[in-house]
Amino acid sequence: MNHRLLLIAPLTVGLLALAACDNKTPTTETAGQKLDSVIVSTENKSEQLSADAKVNAAEAKKDTSEALSDAAITTRVNAQLAADPTLSAIKIDVDTSNGRVRLTGTAPDDQSRDRATTMASAVSGVITVDNQLKIDKKS
Repeated sequence: MNHRLLLIAPLTVGLLALAACDNKTPTTETAGQKLDSVIVSTENKSEQLSADAKVNAAEAKKDTSEALSDAAITTRVNAQLAADPTLSAIKIDVDTSNGRVRLTGTAPDDQSRDRATTMASAVSGVITVDNQLKIDKKS
């Protein structure tokens, strides 16, 4: 039994010495530090979300403005065509996208087809006119 005690005693002393020499510095944050970190992170995310929301709102406003503008152009072109005695009786579809007007349908003759292009081009906000009107051979 003496031999066992002689072996266990130095081991115990060695383990106690190692435990006493362990100079671990606390690397864990305190509750206050954790809270500060969470607050900073939340503020950063909030600022990013706010910036993203402003960009999205600006894009939505632009898209809405362009859509309203295109709708207004379409309405004005339709009104111009309806005022023409030759074109008013003909079904002409007017589509507008980003100020670019496309005319589809039929015209009674080449002069009316050309007049439709001229009338649509004169409307404020029109950038180009793509006249795809076909000549109605029945007229």
